[in-house]
Amino acid sequence: MMKKILYTLLTCLMMVGSQDNSQAQAKKEVKYVLAIHGGAGTILKKNMTDSLEKAYIAALTEALEKGYAKIKNGESSQDAVIAAIEVMENSPLFNAGKGAVFTNQGKNELDASIMDGKTLKAGAVAGVTIVKNPIKAARAVMDKSEHVMMIAKGAEEFAKKQGLEIVDPQYFWTQQRWDGLQRALERDKERMELDHDGQQSNLPPVIKDEKFGTVGCVALDKAGNLAAGTSTGGMTNKKFGRVGDSPIIGAGNYANNETAAISCTGWGEFYIRTSAAFNVSARMKYGKENVATASKAVIDEIGKLGGDGGMIALDANGNVAMPFNTEGMYRGTVTEDGEVKVEIYK
Repeated sequence: MMKKILYTLLTCLMMVGSQDNSQAQAKKEVKYVLAIHGGAGTILKKNMTDSLEKAYIAALTEALEKGYAKIKNGESSQDAVIAAIEVMENSPLFNAGKGAVFTNQGKNELDASIMDGKTLKAGAVAGVTIVKNPIKAARAVMDKSEHVMMIAKGAEEFAKKQGLEIVDPQYFWTQQRWDGLQRALERDKERMELDHDGQQSNLPPVIKDEKFGTVGCVALDKAGNLAAGTSTGGMTNKKFGRVGDSPIIGAGNYANNETAAISCTGWGEFYIRTSAAFNVSARMKYGKENVATASKAVIDEIGKLGGDGGMIALDANGNVAMPFNTEGMYRGTVTEDGEVKVEIYK
C-alpha cells in the first residue's frame, strides 16, 4: 500500500515537473509575427517631452495593431506590412509620407519598397511627390507591372492609373520639417563663408538626425510567408536627385522565406555600400547564422565604415532582432498572441 502511495506521488511530481518545463519552454520560445521601426538617431529620454513620447508610443502601437489585425484575420504578410506602414506614413511624427523631410529645393521626395519572401517579387518607387502613401505605390509596381522600380513622374503616372490616392504636394508640408530645412540651409551658408580659404573639405557636414525617421515593417503570416516594407522622405537638404537605401531591394529592404524579412533605417549610403538587408539574409543562408547574430554583424560593419542606424529582422520561425548603433530607435513588436511591445531608447 505504501509503495503504491509513493509511486502515485512520484508520478504526480514528475507530471508537474514536466508541465513546468513545457510552460517554461513555451514562454522562452516567443513567436513574433510583426515588427516595425520608425527611425533611429539621437533619441534621448531627457530631450523627449511626456506628450511627445506618448504620441510616438500611440502611433507605433496603432501601426502594430493594424498590422497584427491583418495577420490574425488570415491575410497575407504583405497586407500586414502595408497596413502598419500606412499608419506611419499618415503621421507627421515620422520621416515618411506626411512627415517627410524637405530637399534642398524645398520639396518632399518620397521613396518606398516592399518585397514578398515567398516569390522574391518586389516593388519600389523613388522621388514621388504627390502619392499619399508611397508604400501602396511600391506594392502596385510589384503586383501590377513587370518592373521592380519606378521613379519620379513615371511612378506618379503609374500610381494614378492604379487608382491610388493623389494629393497636392502641400499635403506633405509640416512646420517642424520646414524649420529643419531652414537650419540646414543656414549651416550650408555658414560653411560656404568659412571655406573661402580653401582649407575646408568640399563635403558638407552631415547632421545625424536629419537622415533618420524612415519607417519599416516586417511580417510573418499564418501561411508562413514573410514580407518586408520600408518608406522614407530621405535626408533633409538632400540635393541632385539623391536616393537612399529605402527603395533599393537588398540595401534597405529584403525578404526571403528561407531566411528573414529585413527593413533598415539609417545613413542610406552605407546601407547601399554594404547591401545591408541582403547581407543579413546571406549570412543566415550561407553562414548558418541566426537572425540576431547576422543582423548585429551587419550593423557593426556599417558602424566600422562610419555609418549609423538600425534595422528590424524577422526570421521564418518568428524570431525577431532589432539592432541599432544610435542612441535610440523607435521600434515595436507583436507576438502571435497579440502582445504588443513598443520601445524607443537604448
